Amino acid sequence: MHETLYHLHEPETEAEANAWLMKFLLHYNSRPHRSEPHSRMEDWVSNLPELGIRQMCNWERFCTFAREPSRRKVGIDARVTVEGVAYEVEPDLAGETVVLWWGLFDNELYVEHKERRYGPFLPVDGPIPLHRYRSFKKTRTQKRADRIESLAKQLSLPNSVIGKGNQPEFGSNTTQLKVQPFVDPNPFQELTFSTVIAAKLAIADYLARPLAKLSSEQMAYIDAVLVTTLNKQEVMKQIRDFFNPLSGTSHVE
Repeated sequence: MHETLYHLHEPETEAEANAWLMKFLLHYNSRPHRSEPHSRMEDWVSNLPELGIRQMCNWERFCTFAREPSRRKVGIDARVTVEGVAYEVEPDLAGETVVLWWGLFDNELYVEHKERRYGPFLPVDGPIPLHRYRSFKKTRTQKRADRIESLAKQLSLPNSVIGKGNQPEFGSNTTQLKVQPFVDPNPFQELTFSTVIAAKLAIADYLARPLAKLSSEQMAYIDAVLVTTLNKQEVMKQIRDFFNPLSGTSHVE
């Protein structure tokens, strides 16, 4: 219903498009309910769950775990191709049939094999170039569609119809809704280490030496950090602050 207006008058900025959308939503939800003697918004508010509505995650976080599975066989060179883009995965997965979890909004790839997940993996090769093959002559239907599309771009509606530049007015009758905090599923363990052992393996990999060769004071610091948090960013930040990233030795004498 609202998208039709965009075809007739394209918004100039994202803020303007959001303003039009909000104005449309306010108008739509203020209309009478199809079966109850009140508006759609009143019906929605009266049927909210007792615990409140669930909070949404931010867009950046949603992009990290919005993934689609696909079963593929990894090549003998430990590479797999997704939509023309090549990824190089763990060498142990060469020749194995795995489940690929590739991002819908990013270019990171995770691989699942025998209840174990690997990744993220980044592209090692670009997509297949466009216009590589001969293009076919357009049919009459395609030409007609092009003319219609060109004509649609020339049509527009007056700004008064769209409400251009008019920000929606929120009256003083707004209601604060009870909200359930967003619980991050973190299915690919991008934010936290699964266990203390996994965290220590990552730290050992960062320091490029076994933790058994560290001093008792250094190990005590690592244990204290992992007792406090398993968040990957927090752990690695504290490890970098404590250990010299150039020499691999502790700042503590």
